[in-house]
Amino acid sequence: MSDGHAASEHYPGPTHRPPVHTDPGYAGHSGEPHAHAPHHPKLQHHFDDMGQQAEASTLGMWVFLVTEIMFFGGLFLAYLIYRSAYATGFQEASNHLSVPWGAFNTVVLICSSLTMALAVRAAQTSAPPKTQVAWIAATMVLGAAFLGVKVVEYADKFTHHLVPGPNFQWTGEHADAAEIFYSLYFCMTGLHALHMIIGLGIMAVIAAMAWRRHFDSTYYTPVEVAGLYWHFVDIVWIFLFPLLYLIGYHFTASH
Repeated sequence: MSDGHAASEHYPGPTHRPPVHTDPGYAGHSGEPHAHAPHHPKLQHHFDDMGQQAEASTLGMWVFLVTEIMFFGGLFLAYLIYRSAYATGFQEASNHLSVPWGAFNTVVLICSSLTMALAVRAAQTSAPPKTQVAWIAATMVLGAAFLGVKVVEYADKFTHHLVPGPNFQWTGEHADAAEIFYSLYFCMTGLHALHMIIGLGIMAVIAAMAWRRHFDSTYYTPVEVAGLYWHFVDIVWIFLFPLLYLIGYHFTASH
């Protein structure tokens, strides 16, 4: 050619096209050319595959938990500021909390994290629905036990007029600091208890889905992300217990 280019550069070969399967015996045949293999029934239309869907769900839960960390972080910062300003008063007020009840609740939540992990494992390994529901139910029972202890503790504070407000009564020193301490106590433990109640509601839904055979080794994302939420609530208590319950030992030791 006059421009020195090969004809093949101007006239490329035939474009490759995938074969059209029209044989009804072909596994992917659905009566239409270029039929695709059927999708997993739990795959949403905006995801390419189950792996991508699971990653997006997990990422979404982690983003939510980051906002929760920021939320509780503000309360922990307020505690740190007031604890620094009223160290002795906080220690005296903390001495009126029941360390055995707090320790019992700590053990309960640690055990609930174990049962939650076993529930996730049961779903991942396609365990029978009864096994999956049993581990989820065990987690719910432990969560309910935690809330029951909090009801006992709150009732004791109301009985002894240790609830901040017009009826707050304090016989020792540092009354103002004690009222600030119990304001933070009810705010932090109350919000934590609210998260626990929400978690129990989530677990009830997950248990119902497990009973209907929704989860197996190919689809267990709801159990997994619910477990992340539950573990987060447990970890928050691991911080609350020493900050609220154990600082009273310093006051006892110095008096």
